[in-house]
Amino acid sequence: MKVKSRPENFMNQPGQKTLYDFKATTLDGVEIDFSSYKGKKVLIVNVASECGYTPQYTDLQKLSEDYMDKLVVLGFPSNEFGGQESGTNEDIKSFCRDNYGVTFPVFQKTIVKGDGKHPVYEWLTNKEQNGWNEQKPNWNFCKYLVDENGNLVKFFSFRVKPLSDEIISELK
Repeated sequence: MKVKSRPENFMNQPGQKTLYDFKATTLDGVEIDFSSYKGKKVLIVNVASECGYTPQYTDLQKLSEDYMDKLVVLGFPSNEFGGQESGTNEDIKSFCRDNYGVTFPVFQKTIVKGDGKHPVYEWLTNKEQNGWNEQKPNWNFCKYLVDENGNLVKFFSFRVKPLSDEIISELK
């Protein structure tokens, strides 16, 4: 499955969480409250430095720059797929900056599946919390799109490129 969408007749349930209920710490050690992204779409991506899909950083950066008025890209480095993010947080920061000019927020190395999963990924992959989706990342560079109200609306496989029509059409 390349793209999974929230059902059209979806209605939030009382007490259901949104992205705005979470925080995470960047590679610089700054805690970001995701409620600061209210009014913008957010693309959450599990990233890795040594993956065949790592060149997607280039397109993620372009997407971040081209749509900065309406979209925030968030990178979550993970070492869970083939050990392809084995470096320290400082290594990751240098790699992203030096090789891809990344300026969008990249967070400290994160567990995105299984025991110890970061609360953001628990929300993204648990339909009890997000209302409809259980799709977990199945490789590096899976993408989750959150709308301007903090609701998860789409899942894109790692095969969907950041500048693809599937993603760009969601930003227009």
